[in-house]
Amino acid sequence: MSQALLEAVKLSHAFDYPLYHDVSVMLQAGESMAVVGRSGSGKSTLLHTLSTFLKPDSGSVMLCGKDVYTLKEEALEQLRREEIGIVFQAHYLFKGMTGRENIEIATLLSGEDIDPLLLRELEIEEVIDQKIGDLSGGQQQRVSIARVLSKKPKVIFADEPTGNLDKQTAMLVMTVLLNYITKADAALFMVTHDDEIAGRCDRQYRLEGQILSAV
Repeated sequence: MSQALLEAVKLSHAFDYPLYHDVSVMLQAGESMAVVGRSGSGKSTLLHTLSTFLKPDSGSVMLCGKDVYTLKEEALEQLRREEIGIVFQAHYLFKGMTGRENIEIATLLSGEDIDPLLLRELEIEEVIDQKIGDLSGGQQQRVSIARVLSKKPKVIFADEPTGNLDKQTAMLVMTVLLNYITKADAALFMVTHDDEIAGRCDRQYRLEGQILSAV
């Protein structure tokens, strides 16, 4: 078996109250995993832990063969820049720039080019040169996804990526994300409230009562 792109072992974390305990996750190239659960169950916190932005109270996270929370900051930043892509529900785009300029920021850092096919698949090629402030919320979200995929990450973390989209656009976005991980030998870890969206992934889990269990 090839080396896992994402492997987390016995993660536990708490704030003022325990969120999750003894959670383990593994994703190989081409695999997708969705975690569902109620608001406040710890889904997004788990995603932040797996994606290098929140050190767990205990446990380890391996990304692309690297032990994340033993890396020095420079090496961690390089890992984030070259191997990880994060799709947020809030898209964090620069509104004074065009969609293309927003994507170019990511591709300049990664050394990749914008893929015209990706823009067509996301149905934004005709609006990509408009200012972000002139785009609809759904178009902005698709630009943010194009920005993430254009840097060619090996592991995509998606936090409610379809939460603000209509059903048709949500399904379009999921198709693009799943096609990407197949073509790029990448992996997708997603958290969502939507059971139908979760069902598009290879595996579905529920985080409840501090425990991550298969659905």
